[in-house]
Amino acid sequence: MNTPSKKFRARLPWFAAATLGALLSAGVLYSATRNHHPSTQGNEARSLSSDQASNLGDQTDLAVTVYNSNIALVRDVRQLTVPTGSFRLKFMDIAATVNPATVHFRSLTEPDKLSVIEQNYEYDLLEPAKLLHKYVGKEVTLVRAYQDNGTTKHEEVKATLLSDNNGPVWKIGNDIVTGMYAESYRFPEVPANLYDRPTLLMSLDNSGARKHQIEASYLATNLSWNSDYVLTVARDDKAADLDGWVTLANNSGTAFRNARLQLVAGELNRVTPSAPMAMRADAVNGRVAKEMQFQQESFSEYHLYSLGRRTSVEDKETKQISLLQGTGVPVEKVFVVNGQNFYYHNQYNPGSPQKDPVMVFYKFKNEEKAGLGMPLPAGNLRVYQKDSKGGVLFIGEDHIDHTPKDETVTVHIGNAFDVVAERKQTDYKSIGTRVWEMEFEITLHNHKDSPITVEVNEPIGGDWEMLSSTYKFAKTAAWAAQFKVPVAKDGASVLKYRIRAKW
Repeated sequence: MNTPSKKFRARLPWFAAATLGALLSAGVLYSATRNHHPSTQGNEARSLSSDQASNLGDQTDLAVTVYNSNIALVRDVRQLTVPTGSFRLKFMDIAATVNPATVHFRSLTEPDKLSVIEQNYEYDLLEPAKLLHKYVGKEVTLVRAYQDNGTTKHEEVKATLLSDNNGPVWKIGNDIVTGMYAESYRFPEVPANLYDRPTLLMSLDNSGARKHQIEASYLATNLSWNSDYVLTVARDDKAADLDGWVTLANNSGTAFRNARLQLVAGELNRVTPSAPMAMRADAVNGRVAKEMQFQQESFSEYHLYSLGRRTSVEDKETKQISLLQGTGVPVEKVFVVNGQNFYYHNQYNPGSPQKDPVMVFYKFKNEEKAGLGMPLPAGNLRVYQKDSKGGVLFIGEDHIDHTPKDETVTVHIGNAFDVVAERKQTDYKSIGTRVWEMEFEITLHNHKDSPITVEVNEPIGGDWEMLSSTYKFAKTAAWAAQFKVPVAKDGASVLKYRIRAKW
């Protein structure tokens, strides 16, 4: 009669081809209790059996302040019943990305009676590969299924894990066997130094009452937010509606439920820059009463946005919350041609004019009388406009910087299709020692069915003066002149100007 180990070895060819990935995909079974077995864990296990534990069930308040630099301050308030004297507390359900050096733990009821002696951040989380590795030198039950006369049966065999370096090495009976020779593994218990979730393990001393309301504050990464805006421009380009959204992403490793949410906008100085954050789109949006949305206030050199209601953000979730809504905001559509810092000649086709792109911008002022006035956090702004049938089309997007109230927002949406700018230098003459006169000609063609005005910005070097121009100019900088050139519908305008410059 075969012993279980001989029976198991007799079928080794059936599973000898299994690889390391089989362990990760197979079920990992264990019969663990809350109190770890003293014979396998020693004094540490006996100590852990009496540890106090705190989870989300003890939580009475939660506040999360998220900065736009991939970091957040978490304030977690819990109601605990703890023993007197020295004990250890497992503070669970915290962000996996917590920075342990930033933890601030105190009792709100008796701060001078409950003190922290030592704390450890345990992030060696329970998973199949780690569980197996912790059992090196210990006995494990190997389980596999097999067919016997059309019936699926399971067999088990005891094996000692000798090593787990680039794959397990087993001792089964008197044989040394390598490979993943089972579909699943049975473990007698979970090792004391593996945790099912990120945990702060604290050594505390309590000389006061048994009941304490405690507060734990800490900084965590992989929480971030950014702003997104939608500007819907009317058909006549005179007014627009502006909707602002906050996009909040949580990849911290824990959920924040029923939390008071605050957002901080500004350039926060950090000692070590954070890594880019991965995001996914499980967007939740909707419109609610204004008083339940974000209220803004100045805070040091930043702006603080506090949500007027509690909200929940699950782990690996991206949530969108309304930031602002502006209706009938006056806008201005601007066509801009910027000259270049080189001679205006066509090196590929001498004598022919050179074409410049005509850029298109929308401008509006962030002021209360326009329905705005809240400092706008930096973010992407997308522009929509209605067509002749009432449909809404996407016409461009741009990134805006932090914009205080009463400042102008300028959004570049692209280049004009029906407006063409051609330029050439028509004269270049030396009239003295290091003194030259130059003349330029810019022709603007407007193929649109309405008149426009084009802003022409010309770079001019040296010590210069304007001798003549067909349109009024403004000296916008020591090295630049600006012209506002009206162009009739289906018409053309020619800007000519002559300068004298000395270098």
